[in-house]
Amino acid sequence: MANYSISAGRIAEGKNVFIRGKLGFAVLARLIEGAELVASDQRKTNNGMNPIGRPHTTVTITHAEVQFADPNNPTLEEQFVFERRYDSPKRPETGSNYSIDSKGSTLPVILIPSPKGDGTYDQDESGQELAQGLDVTLVLRTYKPKNFNNRGLALEQVVVHETPRYYSAGGIDQAELAARGIVLNGTPRPVQVALAPAAAVPVATEVEDGLSFPAPQPTSAPVAVAAPAPVQSAPATAAGAPAPVPASAQQETLEQKLARLESENASLKDAGSAVGSPVGPGPWDGSGPAQQAGITYQG
Repeated sequence: MANYSISAGRIAEGKNVFIRGKLGFAVLARLIEGAELVASDQRKTNNGMNPIGRPHTTVTITHAEVQFADPNNPTLEEQFVFERRYDSPKRPETGSNYSIDSKGSTLPVILIPSPKGDGTYDQDESGQELAQGLDVTLVLRTYKPKNFNNRGLALEQVVVHETPRYYSAGGIDQAELAARGIVLNGTPRPVQVALAPAAAVPVATEVEDGLSFPAPQPTSAPVAVAAPAPVQSAPATAAGAPAPVPASAQQETLEQKLARLESENASLKDAGSAVGSPVGPGPWDGSGPAQQAGITYQG
């Protein structure tokens, strides 16, 4: 563990410290929280560091140098930050590094050079993470945490000293585009595709013949409808019209139905015929066909 000459209990609250360097890693446009916070705290614990335990932003700069207001008379707060720079064993070429995890629900203000080129700065409202390698200054503020005597540090602002570039997972750096003569007006943003909610109306389904039909929809359970009461039929006006089938016939067996139909057929087959049914023997003394009623021939 490093031995520091300036402890957190010696610095005052409400003081600012400026430290400049190259952006190495940052999560500044959103808070680290939820499952991401749990995973981050676990990594810190595995590496022998104290977990944060609260939503926060984080930033690491390389080649870090404290910007002393008076180099001949640095403040305790400036010395406090100066001593907490560190060298990376894995990347010694990055010089002195400085990291801060800034707790709280407020994101730091990011300032970028004004496009007017007059040396002023505008607030970056792109909502994007800054790219690695940018020349930046971190503006820190000392504060007193609740229930603790020691002072803490919060990240108030990030000042970008060059044209901003933004981190894009799998994207293309605008500087590389510009080197090839492709200059963009503004900063491109990934296009977010909103998923449409499930439709409450039938959706047309395309079939092979190119026509479209509504997709099958769930059908409701059939509603039971009371059968109408049997209505007594009026007497048939045409001669020989079959009598209506009684309601009880709906429940008869197949054998009963066949017997009924045969009986009706026998009684009705000659009804209304121009020939009629036999009424007596023919003129051949019974040896010929029986004589019929109706139109007859007495030769």
